[in-house]
Formats: sequence, structure tokens, C-alpha cells
Amino acid sequence: MGIHAYFRSLNDLERIIRCPGKFKFEEHSVSAHSWKVVQYAKTLADIEEMNGVAVDWKKLYEITSSHDYGEIFIGDIKTPVKHYSMELRSLLQQVEEGMIEHFIEEHIPEDFQAIFRRQLREGKDESVEGRILEVADKLDQVYEAFAELQRGNTEKEFVVMYRQALVKIKHIPLHCVEYFLHHILPDLVQEGTLSAIDIKRITEEALSSDV
Repeated sequence: MGIHAYFRSLNDLERIIRCPGKFKFEEHSVSAHSWKVVQYAKTLADIEEMNGVAVDWKKLYEITSSHDYGEIFIGDIKTPVKHYSMELRSLLQQVEEGMIEHFIEEHIPEDFQAIFRRQLREGKDESVEGRILEVADKLDQVYEAFAELQRGNTEKEFVVMYRQALVKIKHIPLHCVEYFLHHILPDLVQEGTLSAIDIKRITEEALSSDV
């Protein structure tokens, strides 16, 4: 079926709902998440460039736009489960990478296979682009969880998601992280002051914690 199979498969990302099994005021698909991650990453990368950091924009767009493609095969696994242990996370990644490789070998023309392997690889690494992807991915967790908490959703998982994402973000060594913590997060917390859930307290606890 060639590249048509890849294009056709993208529809599946619209039907995979993030954080399944929990009450949510607003559903988010993996496809919508990926689009938002690209938007976050653009601004984060601009902040890096403003601070003299060189950014490989082609690599950034490739890894941010495709970073969750493998969920077509394994679905969205809840963050607490996914990160329960390093062994489990490693096994899930192996399964995901194996199924992507099988898809490429079965459907993608040989002269495009190397390109698809590069584009659909795990993009989170120690490069500037990989770190930006990590921040952008966690940033969307922050905003998805914040939206639920702001509306009074008492599901504990959203508190955990919000807190863990902030803890992860604050430890990533990038200029854009400092900008987020000092110039963006305060606005988010201020917006959440009218919520029945104490978002300010949860935020302060996350920023003072190392785990």
C-alpha cells in the first residue's frame, strides 16, 4: 500500500483518547496533543534562539510532530502506569519501536524507509531539540491537567499528572524552562485562583519537590 498506508493511519490518532478511563470535562485525542506539542515547541525553541542557542528546526519539527505515532499500535498508556518502573517503560518502548519498524518494513517503500525511521524514532534525548520535545510534551500535560482542576475535577490522577509534569519540566536544563517557570506559570496559577481546587498550593509543592 506504500505511503498511503501511513497517511491513512493518521486518522487513528484522532480516535485515541488521552488519559482513558477517567472522568474528564474535555476529551483530548493523541492527534490534538501532537499538534499542541508542535506549537509549544516552536515558542520554546524561539526562546532558546533568543538566548544564543542553535536549534535544528527540521529535526525539531520531525520529532515533535511524530513523537506519539507509536500510540497507534499500543494506545495511550496512563503516565503513572507508563513510568511505574524503568523496566516497564523500557519494555513498552521496545514494543512500540518494534511495531513501528514492522510497519515501516511492511508498508513504506524501501527508498523512504530510512527517512521514516528517522522521523518516527524516539526523539527525547540530550540534544537541544530532544529536550525541547520533552518540555513541550510535559507542558501539554500541565495544561490538560490544569483545565480539569480549574473546572473542579476531583480525579486524583489529574493532580498527579500536573505535579509530575511540573517536577519533570523544572529539572530540564533549558532557557525556555526558566522562562516558563518565571513568566508563564505565574499567569497560569493566577488564572486558577478561582478554582475550588488549590492549584497554587499544588504548584508550590511541585516546585519545591525533587520527586
